[in-house]
Amino acid sequence: MISLITPSLNQLEWLQLCAASVADQKVELEHIVQDAGSGPELRSWAAEQTNLRLFIEKDEGMYDAINRGLRRATGDICAYLNCDEQYLPGALAKVDRFFATHPGVDVLFGDFILVDTAGNPLSYRRVVLPTLQHLRLAPLGTGSCATFFRRSLLERGFYFDPQWKASGDAVWVEALLKAKVRMAVMREAIAVFTFTGENLGGAAAARREGGRRRGPGRRYASLRRAIALLAYRLRKIRAGAYRTRSLAVEIYRLDSPQKRQRKVAGNVGFAWPSP
Repeated sequence: MISLITPSLNQLEWLQLCAASVADQKVELEHIVQDAGSGPELRSWAAEQTNLRLFIEKDEGMYDAINRGLRRATGDICAYLNCDEQYLPGALAKVDRFFATHPGVDVLFGDFILVDTAGNPLSYRRVVLPTLQHLRLAPLGTGSCATFFRRSLLERGFYFDPQWKASGDAVWVEALLKAKVRMAVMREAIAVFTFTGENLGGAAAARREGGRRRGPGRRYASLRRAIALLAYRLRKIRAGAYRTRSLAVEIYRLDSPQKRQRKVAGNVGFAWPSP
């Protein structure tokens, strides 16, 4: 079974889309929504959902909420999906098959697509395996919406560090790399991340935290950083990350919360959109 955690606070309209994208996956799963107190409207909606478990309690930020949900999880495979993110059709079946056929892999990273609030594709993000050299000098290049891991990592104590408010994923992956946890990538788009206009600040916060986490000695090691970025980009080139694509995505939208709508776009790039 796959356990999915969604941290939530005052994002009901996006949570509804997120939950719909989970509910139509054809695998055994549990969806745990860890809400910090959004109010009665969310509680009323959640009471009507047959495949969702809602827990309402104050937390110390997103990663604390995720940890709370993970401690309640019972699945063999775990992940978290934010309110402004969705799984693509059949995504979790692909993830389930991958872990079943790769018993030595503990963490899986998939590709993901950035979309605007109307569901228009903005960018295709092809991922490569992270390395300590790159992560110590630059931001994490994978997406949390397309990251999955075995429950055994939690049993080994690999929860998210709640002191970080925006870059806990990078801290977590760095700890896994140091522990030589085996990772893999899937060359398929698994999820979408929606630019809602309210989540753009998260990237800036993550950059600020990244500079603080790496420290001044690392932050200004310009030569080492240039070498690490060059190696990273060469791996991205070999993986086919830096090319335009024609894409078709089927996702739930604010004007269609009950049914996926198909969006087709050509010449979709690969860069992270500017605020």
